[in-house]
Amino acid sequence: MILLCSNATPIRCHAGVGYKCCFCSDQYAKPSDLKEHTLSKHDDETKASFMKRATMVRYIVKLDISWLACKLCGGNMKTLEDLISHLVSKHEKVYYSDIKNHIIPFKFETEGLKCAVCCNDFNNFKVLLEHMNVHFKNHVCEVCGCGFVNKHTLQCHSYRHITGVFNCSHCPKVFDTKVKRRDHERSVHVKASKTNKCGYCDEKFSDYRKKKDHEVKEHGATPLVLKCQACDETFNDQTLLTVHTKTYHLMERRIPH
Repeated sequence: MILLCSNATPIRCHAGVGYKCCFCSDQYAKPSDLKEHTLSKHDDETKASFMKRATMVRYIVKLDISWLACKLCGGNMKTLEDLISHLVSKHEKVYYSDIKNHIIPFKFETEGLKCAVCCNDFNNFKVLLEHMNVHFKNHVCEVCGCGFVNKHTLQCHSYRHITGVFNCSHCPKVFDTKVKRRDHERSVHVKASKTNKCGYCDEKFSDYRKKKDHEVKEHGATPLVLKCQACDETFNDQTLLTVHTKTYHLMERRIPH
């Protein structure tokens, strides 16, 4: 109903060099270009069948609601909730509000990435997507209280709390959780797991920084520039920005005794 009655557009994922279309294999560096593509190239019949076979365990819709408007009357809407209320009350559309909401809204109306709910700033889409679990706690971890949009994400998270004896597949080291073993194998035994794939070719890298350097040098990609939200410092790596923010702005330095 939302796709057929508004200019809201879904995002399959953000991987490699851009945002991927939910209805074809196209991807775009800017979400605004993906939005234009979706609205102009994919008809209502295609949109009507969107995610019909998806199960609720994995169900999640990443929805671009930038410059949100009703297609039936042209009215502008600030939030997804405003649109749904408008469609129900003004256009007599049917919307089932008695089930958990797995529709995650995103706005790209500013230069940077901002949360559509709390307006916090983020440096990349992946971190913003993880943050949205804070606002959509459909499933809550019984161990640590973290919330998640769908049950599958909670199940993946729950593995972090399973303790035992887990031997590294490549060396004698032993870990008390599967997650620690996985992180060790990925960081130390890089030949066994190069998970960072170039967005332009099939080459894989042991860490995110090496992948970005490759994309810039070999494919002419735009270098990553992350600006600190509290000062004028800029960084080319998320880890460096995080350390800087904690050290100089959150005052999380180690104080000698």
